[in-house]
Amino acid sequence: MHTITPEKPMEHLDDWDDFVASRYKEGKAEEEFRNYDAEANPGVAEFYRLNHQHQTVDFVLEKEKEFLGLNRGKKSIWEAADYLNTLVDDSDPDTDLTQIEHLLQTSEAIRRDGHPRWMVLTGLIHDLGKVLCLYGEPQWAVVGDTFPVGCAWSDQIVFPEYFAANPDSDVPEYQTKYGIYEPNCGLDKVHLSWGHDEYIYNVAKPYMPEPALYMLRYHSFYPAHKHGAYKHLMTSHDEEMFDWVHKFNPYDLYSKGAAKPDFKELKPYYDDLIAEYFPEKIAW
Repeated sequence: MHTITPEKPMEHLDDWDDFVASRYKEGKAEEEFRNYDAEANPGVAEFYRLNHQHQTVDFVLEKEKEFLGLNRGKKSIWEAADYLNTLVDDSDPDTDLTQIEHLLQTSEAIRRDGHPRWMVLTGLIHDLGKVLCLYGEPQWAVVGDTFPVGCAWSDQIVFPEYFAANPDSDVPEYQTKYGIYEPNCGLDKVHLSWGHDEYIYNVAKPYMPEPALYMLRYHSFYPAHKHGAYKHLMTSHDEEMFDWVHKFNPYDLYSKGAAKPDFKELKPYYDDLIAEYFPEKIAW
């Protein structure tokens, strides 16, 4: 039996992805997917309790300083994906797919639908920021719905009641609509809760086109792209670019059921695609 710990409240990191996919299943009514049951999902509920308690302004600024200097060495895209494969738990009865195969399911679904090559590549790399777990970061600082810190939390964030334990709830400025930000300042000036999205966005920033960077940075920002929250911090350009996030999101959520991809067969295509945008090795 799995024991919940602060580092691993969920048995498998993919438990969060599965939970999110079920929340946003096509055809669900709004009131249906807002009905979260902590008893039915104790690991996920505990995950969000820890996430909402600890994702403070100070914590986010500390992690940005720690990781966004990209001082963890240089790796190729494939080396980072291989490294991520060590997250696979052999005891997971629900999947025998490696992390690379999960990423290929996403990118191949995008490719089949005829989207631009850069978007196919975005599908391949979008979860590589989960290597944060292998640097010793707890799950709640790697995955989870993202949200701004330093201003009032939206009631559209999952399990919003857990924010009561967050120390920022006692800082009056952080509990106002705009907080430390200016109206419509732009999301590039907003500090989001720390996790794999922000990390891979910064790793890929010198190389990928702007729509891809929006997909990478905001694919877990569900309060905004699913519920329309935080428009008061967004510019018109942000809202326009979120059209790309909306295009990407279904592939992120619903590609898992696809057939197991043949890595050896697909690798030459992706070797060429990676080389089109990235040098051989990049900073992580």
